[in-house]
Amino acid sequence: MRVVERAARAGTRSVAHERQLCGWGRIAPSRALLRRPGGVEEVVAALAVRPHRDGGLIARGAGRSYGDAAQIGGGDVLDMTGLREIGEIDVDRRTVTAQAGVTLAALMSRLARDGLTLPVLPGTRYVTVGGAIASDIHGKSHHLDGSFARHVRSISLCLPEGELVEISAEREPELFDATLGGMGLTGVILAATLALEPLASPWVSEDSDRTDCIEETISLLSAPESSRWSVAWLDLLARGPAMGRAIVSRADPWQAGDGVEGHGKGSALELADAPRVQVPKGAPGVLRPGLVRMFNAARWRRAPLCARARKLELGSYLFPLDAIGSWSRLYGRGGLVQYQLVVPPGCEQELIRCVRLLAERRLPVYLAVLKRFGAFRAGPLSFPIEGFTLAMDLPGGAPGLRAALDRLDEIVASAGGRVYLTKDVRLRKDLLATMYPQLEQFRAVRARVDPHETMRSDLSRRLGL
Repeated sequence: MRVVERAARAGTRSVAHERQLCGWGRIAPSRALLRRPGGVEEVVAALAVRPHRDGGLIARGAGRSYGDAAQIGGGDVLDMTGLREIGEIDVDRRTVTAQAGVTLAALMSRLARDGLTLPVLPGTRYVTVGGAIASDIHGKSHHLDGSFARHVRSISLCLPEGELVEISAEREPELFDATLGGMGLTGVILAATLALEPLASPWVSEDSDRTDCIEETISLLSAPESSRWSVAWLDLLARGPAMGRAIVSRADPWQAGDGVEGHGKGSALELADAPRVQVPKGAPGVLRPGLVRMFNAARWRRAPLCARARKLELGSYLFPLDAIGSWSRLYGRGGLVQYQLVVPPGCEQELIRCVRLLAERRLPVYLAVLKRFGAFRAGPLSFPIEGFTLAMDLPGGAPGLRAALDRLDEIVASAGGRVYLTKDVRLRKDLLATMYPQLEQFRAVRARVDPHETMRSDLSRRLGL
């Protein structure tokens, strides 16, 4: 293992405050000591006190993982948003080095000045670089670009014993792979060097089609895909044969004009702007099945049967929900569960079976998004495998939710699929190895670099990671 530096354990230590923490879904909270290090030395110092405590430690970014992956009851949580420096941008090699606490919004805004951007972007721009790596995020372009891990060139990692190492596909490849999608359990990610691509335009050209049922939606998404981005919004509150009717969207960078358009203030390149509206703390839950059903029906009817080459802002296309700050509060005190599954090619009927089961049990799916994954592979705990992935938002307090999702887990596992750990808050431990067949490979790497199991989270404790 190449150690780039062994920092002194003595030095400045960030002040710790006991806090109750939860994920973006606002369920399953736990209390921990929260520290906000302002630099690498404070990260090492926080790890140095671990022998005196037995609650474990986990790093946390912007708190955008839906479940319990970035919290540890009775332990220490490192808020990494204090490490937010954007380092060298190599325009010729198209790489950037950024600290773990930098948000993708801030990074994209800075890169746009040089006509560059990130190849893979998730459904929100407000995740951090460290969180993007730990969760191996994906976007609407996985069929062409793979996941975030594919574009990580190297990672600066603080191991649980305080060693600072630089890892890559050439240096410590097993540790590098385990860290990509490793849920923060191999150490504390400090910074990373990422591959970039030219920003063709701050606009996209979108083609959209309206479908009448889930079978038609899947058939349309199954066609050979050449567009950069593709996604389907599904109406899973529609009753009968209309369930799963959708608006299927495909888009590519806008090609009209020369060079990058709209660099000025107010253009789509102002990607670090705050949300347009903010849901306040303590807001009552306003979402109800009848209300969302009417909204979905109106949205579907308003969509044209077929539309081509519509010009849309890049930010609004890729990050539609970012316009509403703290939108998960709309679910009220019960919070929400986002259940995301993926099934391999040929298992589309199992996917349909899952959504029909939820409909039969009258569990309201307020938001559903269907995408295709390509054949790209990353680390042993990375979520994407080739096939169809469906993400569904359900109210956390819905009666019978846990039992229904347990059944979905069994259907998905038997089909050779898996659920996304970043969004999970209730998966049964016994299904983990079936869903993630490289689990033992991950555990072996973790045992080597963290023999005392310093790095822990509520997720890892619950699932025995």
